[in-house]
Formats: sequence, C-alpha cells, structure tokens
Amino acid sequence: MSQRYFRLAVLSAATVVALSACSLAPRYERPAAPVPAQFPQFSPSSAAATAAPAVAASDLGWREFFRDPRLLALINVALENNRDLRVAAGRVQEARAQYGIQQSDRVPTLGIGGNAQIQHNPDNLLANSGASNVSRYYQAGIGSTAFELDFFGRVKNLTEAAYQQYLSTEQARRTVHLTLVAQVAEAYFSLRTAQQRQVLVQKTLQSYQDTYDLVKRRYDSGVAGALDLSQAKAQLDTASADLQSTRRALEQAHNLLQLLLGQAPPPNLPAAAPFSTKQLMAAVPAGLPSDLLTRRPDIIGAENTLEAANANVGAARAAFFPNISITGLLGFASPALGGLFSSSQRFWSFSPQLTVPIFSGGISGNLDLAKARKNIAVSQYEKTIQTAFREVADALAGEATYTGQLEALQSLESTSRNTLKLAQLRYDAGIDSFLQVQTAEIALYSAQQQLLQVRLNALSNRVELYKALGGGWLADSNRGS
Repeated sequence: MSQRYFRLAVLSAATVVALSACSLAPRYERPAAPVPAQFPQFSPSSAAATAAPAVAASDLGWREFFRDPRLLALINVALENNRDLRVAAGRVQEARAQYGIQQSDRVPTLGIGGNAQIQHNPDNLLANSGASNVSRYYQAGIGSTAFELDFFGRVKNLTEAAYQQYLSTEQARRTVHLTLVAQVAEAYFSLRTAQQRQVLVQKTLQSYQDTYDLVKRRYDSGVAGALDLSQAKAQLDTASADLQSTRRALEQAHNLLQLLLGQAPPPNLPAAAPFSTKQLMAAVPAGLPSDLLTRRPDIIGAENTLEAANANVGAARAAFFPNISITGLLGFASPALGGLFSSSQRFWSFSPQLTVPIFSGGISGNLDLAKARKNIAVSQYEKTIQTAFREVADALAGEATYTGQLEALQSLESTSRNTLKLAQLRYDAGIDSFLQVQTAEIALYSAQQQLLQVRLNALSNRVELYKALGGGWLADSNRGS
C-alpha cells in the first residue's frame, strides 16, 4: 500500500512540475516610451554639462560628485539615521516576507503528527456484547493538507506578482535613498546661502546705519533736508526687517537639515569648503532618454508594478478553471499504542478535491478588476517616464543658462558698486540729492541678494540633474558597469 501511495505522490509531483510552466497571464511587452528619443538641444554653453565622461551619471558616486568634506559627512549621517529611509527598508523586508509566503504555496506543506482517539460507549450501543466499552485508535505519520495542483498557473502568477511587488519596493527604497542624498545637499546649500545672506544683510545694515548717521549729522547742521533723513531711515528699517527674515530662514534651514539627518549635526564635522559653484562636479553626463528606463529606480519600480499587475491578470483568468487540491497522509494506525509502529500497521490516505466554478459573476469581476489595474499600471509607468524626461530636460535647461546668468549678475554687482561710489561722491559734493545715493544702494543690495539666490539655484539645479539621471545611489563610481 505504501509503495502505491509513494508512486502516486511521485506522479502527482511530476505532474505539478510538468504543468508549472502553464500560465494564463498575457505576454508581457514593455510599453513604448512616450517621450522623444533625444533630450532638447540647448545653447553651446551647455556642452560641458551634456558631455559624456567615462562613467554614466547613475554610476557616478556621490562621494565624487560632491566636493565639500562637511557635506559628505552629513550625507553619511543621514543615510544611517534618516527615518524615511528606515521606513523604506522596512517595507522591503515586508515585501520580501510576503513574497516568501506566496512562494511557499507552490510546494506541498509536509508535517509530522499523530493523534489518539479514546472513546467510552454504553453497553446498549455495543455491537457485540463481549466487546469492551472503551475503544482506542492511534494514528501517526507524515502528511500534506489541501495542496493545490497549479495546472493553470494561478499560484505561479500570484507568486510572480508578489515577486515583482518586492522588486518594486526595493526600487522605491533606492528612490528614497537618492532623493535623501539630494535633499541633504540642497538643505546644506540653503543653510550656507542663508549664512552668506545673513553676513550680507548685517554688512548692509551697518552701511545703512553709517549713511543714516551721516545724513542725520548733515540734517542737524542744516545741510540735508528732512526728505533725505526720511529716505535714509526707510533704508535702515528695510535692512533691519531683512535681518530678521534672514535669521528665520537660517533657523528653518538648520531645522530641515536636522530633520533629514535624523539627529543633530555631529560636533566633529570636517571643515567646510569655500562656498561656491565649485561645490559640485562641473559636468553631469545626460545620455539618452532610453537610459532612464534602466537606470532610474522609480521607472524600474513602476515597470515592476506593471509586471505584477500583468501576472495578476493571469491569476484572475485561472480562477475560471477547475481547482484541484490533494490531501494525503502516510503513516501508521493501530488500536493499541504499543503496536502502532509495527510493519503490519501501515496506513495511507489520499483525498483529491475538485472545485469547478458554475456561477462566475464574482470571478468575472475579479478579472475585470485585474485588467483595470493593469491599465492603470501602464498609465502610471508612462507618466513616470514622462515626469523623468521633463525633470532631466528642465535641469539641462538650467545647466545651459545658469552660468551666463551668474556671469551677468556678477557684472551687475560690480557695476552697481561703482554706481554707488559715484552717487556718494556727487551727493557729498552737493551735485545730486540723496535719492541718487539711495537708489544706488538699493540696486547694489538687490544685485547681491539676487546673486546669492541664483548661485543657490544653480547648485540645486545640478544636484537635481544628478538625481534625475539616477545618480546618488552609489557612494563611489561604478566604473566596471
């Protein structure tokens, strides 16, 4: 008997293996990328930014892209302590466990167990008057319960869907990782800019205070009029208000950086590099839009989600077909515990079960739901590609224009400074009114403020280009790829 059961079990297992390739899932084909084959072409000034060095942007380590030792140390701290990254890592573990649970349904679950049944019967229920009132039955063995023979690929497709969701979650963690690297860099640059702006406002405030004191002395001596004094006071009040605004921005930038780090900045950080556009590599390779499909983790993750939805369609289709499951036990049975494991007490049972759907309204609805979710996943995948294309194109447009804008603003600052000197000389000589001095001071202050902001924007733009191309995942360049 046991040999027959063993042969039957082997035959069932072989049948499962032979039919494991059966799947009703639609054949997966990657949707065409709904973006142009080339990024927009910009002026020749962007050539340095779009030139392709020996390593792609996604393989360029952030330790080489960023040049400030203090920033590199802060990124290390954030990668160890940031709570968003910890949540993302936990979700990967969750998805991996879910995949393991689903994968286990593809093989029988075997277990060893035993049971005993001892029953006392009244005399009038005994078939034989001489029989004992107490009946005993002992059973022990190895068995499997309700194992589904996956003839139509339902379990296989559910396992594939769980696997693709796990891969998608892993890509989501990578997206959080590279986004965190970029956010720390941008918060650090904002902090450094706020510090420079505070120094600028303090110097301007002191300059306005000196100007006000001068005008006040001239007013007291009858040389300057009340209008000049009022204009000087207005400038002084404006700078005082700007100082409070700058202090607030500085504190907020510090708070944001601390949030990203997951702790207060360590006291033993390396010295910061001089703050300028040389904080970053001068060139970031853009490549082609098609490169984004295999290098940006959010796009890869969106495709994993699409493949999971495709597999779920196959599982929903398989539900229209019969479900076959088996329950089996191989072991020993005996009315006496002492003789349970003797060779004459061998026992086996084999219980196949067939379920055929008749009214398939709910099953049909599940298939429609799976198809609808697949269509949504296709649209989300295409939207992710389009968003990535725009992010890269916008950053390339910034690379093509920020250098020229910074040069123009630096020239404007120099010109405004000279204009202020001339206006001050003409006012001291009594040729022009104080209005000319005030106008020149406002123009210089505005040019300096704008130069600081555009410098920050230029740095942030290059970081965004690096992130948009999939950079920030590696610490060091992967030159072997």
